[in-house]
Amino acid sequence: MGKDSTSKDLLVRVIIQNAVSSAGNDTKKHVEFSFQAQYVGPVDKLIPLLKKYFPEFNLERKDCFQKITTAGVEKECHEVSWIQSILYFYFRKLTDAPETLLEKSIPTKKSYDKGTSDFVKTPIPESGWEMIERLFLEEESPQIIFEPMGAKFNEVSESEIPFPHRKGNLYNIQYLNYWSDNSESISSQKIGWMSKLYKEMEPYVANSPRTAYLNYRDLDFGTNSEDYSYSKAKIWGEKYFSGNFERLAKVKSKVDPKSFFRNEQSIPPYSTNI
Repeated sequence: MGKDSTSKDLLVRVIIQNAVSSAGNDTKKHVEFSFQAQYVGPVDKLIPLLKKYFPEFNLERKDCFQKITTAGVEKECHEVSWIQSILYFYFRKLTDAPETLLEKSIPTKKSYDKGTSDFVKTPIPESGWEMIERLFLEEESPQIIFEPMGAKFNEVSESEIPFPHRKGNLYNIQYLNYWSDNSESISSQKIGWMSKLYKEMEPYVANSPRTAYLNYRDLDFGTNSEDYSYSKAKIWGEKYFSGNFERLAKVKSKVDPKSFFRNEQSIPPYSTNI
């Protein structure tokens, strides 16, 4: 996952989660890797590209337009329009109408989760993957999603727009843990596990400061309270926006100096006071 020389039209993200395998009467929990890819172009151009950069996928023309399982590995490839690919990433049927993306589904049972994020600048070594596997097997329903960076991201300066995490980042990580029993003991255990994973990932992710993705907002970084100050908000603001946070606070001072628009981690007006 350290390569930055693949086609700019190819996106490959990785999802890690637990799975259960069965052999006779025995069941065993293991950590499963899923690769989701999107290529802007025809299948005939995608196949040689994957053979060059990701020969491990072993994708053949016969694998396309169907789902096949070989040696326990499931592969699926479809040539569709761009909007149909969005259906795929939202776990809908490719035959569904695009309008289904506008539908709001009501969950049949309550589910709770805790999430946070990181950015990664250097490939995670084998010791890091071993640690992830060890911690995953301690839990029931954890998940990590690796979203690739580089390519077009690198062509925009980190100060050109608010989102700064560009050149030098290999990918973004979203950590998640899910549970259905929201009792205090269970919730504390699940959140504690997430804190443990986040701490043990520290040697493998971007630091000084340790950064995060705004859309995977984590209130454990800190929240606004009655003490709604710029100096306090920098704790999480610079994780999300790096050097752009000060500029955004100065804009806030001009367009909303009294902070009418405000949430737990909103940007406060700029101030030189400590």
